[in-house]
Amino acid sequence: MGIPAFYRWLCNTFPDAVVDVTEDPPIFINGVKVPVDTTRPNPNGMEFDNLYLDMNNIIHPCFHPENLASPESYDQVFKSVFKYVDRIFSLIRPRKLLYMAIDGVAPRAKMNQQRARRFRTAKDAADEASITDKLRGSCTKEGTAWGIEGLDSNVITPGTEFMELLSSALRYYINLRMNHDPGWQGIKVILSDASVPGEGEHKIMSYIRLQRNIPGFDPNTRHCLYGLDADLIMLGLAAHEVHFSILREVSRKHKGPKRKNKAEVHNLKQRAGPYRQLESHLAGQKFQFFNLWILREGLAEHLKIPNPRVKVDTERLVDDFVLMCVFVGNDFIPHVPSLDISEGAISLLMRVYRKEFIRMGGYLTDSFEVNLERLEHFLQVISSREVSTLGCGGRSKEHQKWAMGLDPSLITEKESVISSNHVASEARILDKVKLGDVGWKERYYDEKFEVQTAEDRESLTKHAVLKYVEGICWVMHYYYEGVCSWQWFYPYHYAPFASDFHSLGQLKIHFSLGKPFKPFSQLMGVLPAASGQALPLFYRKLMIDPSSPILDFYPTDFELELNVGKPAWQAICKLPFIDECRLLNEISKVQHTLTDEEKWRNTLGLDRLFVHESHPLAAKISAFSERNKNNPKLNKVKVKRKINPKSSSGMNGYIYLSNKPICPADISSPFCDMEMIMKNRVISVFYKFPTFHPHISRLPKGVAMPEMSISRHELLLPSFIRRKRKAIDHRRFARRPSIPPPPLGGRSTVAISAQPLDAESALASSHPFVAGSSPSDVLSRPLPPTPLRSRVRPMMAISYQYLVAESASASSQTSVAVSSPADTHSFVAGSSSASTHGDRRIPKRSRSQKRRDQRKRRKLHATATQQIICPV
Repeated sequence: MGIPAFYRWLCNTFPDAVVDVTEDPPIFINGVKVPVDTTRPNPNGMEFDNLYLDMNNIIHPCFHPENLASPESYDQVFKSVFKYVDRIFSLIRPRKLLYMAIDGVAPRAKMNQQRARRFRTAKDAADEASITDKLRGSCTKEGTAWGIEGLDSNVITPGTEFMELLSSALRYYINLRMNHDPGWQGIKVILSDASVPGEGEHKIMSYIRLQRNIPGFDPNTRHCLYGLDADLIMLGLAAHEVHFSILREVSRKHKGPKRKNKAEVHNLKQRAGPYRQLESHLAGQKFQFFNLWILREGLAEHLKIPNPRVKVDTERLVDDFVLMCVFVGNDFIPHVPSLDISEGAISLLMRVYRKEFIRMGGYLTDSFEVNLERLEHFLQVISSREVSTLGCGGRSKEHQKWAMGLDPSLITEKESVISSNHVASEARILDKVKLGDVGWKERYYDEKFEVQTAEDRESLTKHAVLKYVEGICWVMHYYYEGVCSWQWFYPYHYAPFASDFHSLGQLKIHFSLGKPFKPFSQLMGVLPAASGQALPLFYRKLMIDPSSPILDFYPTDFELELNVGKPAWQAICKLPFIDECRLLNEISKVQHTLTDEEKWRNTLGLDRLFVHESHPLAAKISAFSERNKNNPKLNKVKVKRKINPKSSSGMNGYIYLSNKPICPADISSPFCDMEMIMKNRVISVFYKFPTFHPHISRLPKGVAMPEMSISRHELLLPSFIRRKRKAIDHRRFARRPSIPPPPLGGRSTVAISAQPLDAESALASSHPFVAGSSPSDVLSRPLPPTPLRSRVRPMMAISYQYLVAESASASSQTSVAVSSPADTHSFVAGSSSASTHGDRRIPKRSRSQKRRDQRKRRKLHATATQQIICPV
């Protein structure tokens, strides 16, 4: 689920971290598109070693695609997943490892959120079905057929038959690609399916952490992680790996409803099948990188401590930033009510952190360990701004609308197809709390926590603070070391206020590791009764039988509580929390009714490792398997061997053998219309991570730091000015500016003349590059000597001159006059021999060329800062 609005804040604050993905142009032969050759160099100018896929972010769009017809069968879903993975693989082209991770059984802290989302999905589906039933008669009269009903997306949960079929389909897909695609044959592939406990992204991060700082580890491994959750960025920062990029789709802004009604979906199905629609959608989808090394640079500047007494440690600043972001949103505990990203909460936290760093005694964290005394000081300073944030901040207008009975943003576009009146009636509430008004805190606890007396309120507040602080420590441990308790969870729907965090230094925080639920137990903990068909018969009866002792866990109706000014999808589902002891006790009474196939689905599994027989690791595995072909421990999957990183491209861990052949000659297809793999050449074994060792929250020894990508002057500019500059620079690359040819002769000068600027452009002019004695100055300086000019590509200078011109108001008139001797005619024509005259476009340049030009521009920018004017 991630952190709402966090990624948008990052893009606005650090726009240089976002880079569009460059792709090879499609090639057609006789009208047929040729598959991408993934053995060729990556067109983005850098090669990635490892690609990690958070598969749930691929499965969900294929199962219920937005604005497209839904698939009619599981086979269509699986084929769409294959197509999606193909597209991402062709973009990244990993050279060492592909890691595909599906969500397994989650910690209890996550299960509460999964439970709320699945109950809400079932409720929305029931609402939509009721509307369909009302409209079905009129549509039938018009001769419209509805076709097959949509699939239940709640089956995308560990332990269901769908997830077992998906695992089988992905194993076939990996074997198919590794047998026939040369780009797959030189790498290792790890599949962590839903039988392996843990969330997909956290299994990935555990792999990355446990490979570090042991023999064979390459500190300059280049990582690329695909996923849509914003908390992936938190996990990437916590890993302290510099060469780390997050791959995401470029979000598309839709006009009108995002979902279509049944008649529109039926028409889509008539025109093209769901698989073809998704294939066309993927072909037009654009992607972008979010580069964490640039984010790290930006955070180092934004969190720069004024007048520090000791040398500031950038790595610990990053860890403290991760902690601060826990308060504004995560998947495990609710955010503090007075801290909302859309109201500038992160900027507030960073300002307070810089100002209070010395007074609170230093860093808030040491890796995952939180200094509670310093945290209390930090939160008390935040609380001093709490009343002004709640009463006089961005919420005041929304509060007035709610107090008048109005609802400014109740129904989002995504949910407009669902009964608007029903959602409104369920989620609409009067703002009885009136945040910011006298007595707001007492009313908050009375309404949200349902307390009756002042004594109860005080007792509950202390307990909520204790559990919330436990939650902070749990989340930090989860981000940096992994699960410290499978059973812990925050037992309230809302968080306490920052001003309630007192005496934190006296708290004793301890966790017991416990063990994860079995898949069917998690299904019973998160699925509503409406999705009971995904469970065995006797488990399902526990959800619906009136005499069931746990029937209260599965309400058919529940309250949706909407916070002031929030969209409906952020409504709080007021569901009862599962009593683990009661649940497991009742489940134990029906376990004997499971079939052998159901028992298999209800067990926990291991990752699978795939290598082509041409890979150096394959020979080691084959020899080990041959020596142990009669080992009696094969039936229990207890025959293991440590991997030598020299033969595995630096990967550590253990391989495990079972009683099944590691390289079957033929592999059957799970689909009736796909080929059987003949003469298979792919070896498959089970895999486990290296032995656990504490995560070192430092940069690894020997890492080659990338050169600075942004200057301090860039960081000091407001984000909207930086975005404008970046957009202007992008247009300069796309089309050569049309300027008059230079005179042949005379002294080389550059003159920039501008009329008075508007407020936005005046702010831009405060930057050293465009600063002068006044905005109306005419800047004219002699150019530097010829040797300096010869070292700088002349085309670079044009972008800065046009930057000044474009930064001015649309109503302002800016002129640029350029004169140069005849030998600098390339100043206008561009230094590339492929450049043309007039407004004709320049041929597309490679990613590496763009990077070289960016480095030259940065050097040029530094010179311009000193000389006021950009040299040519």
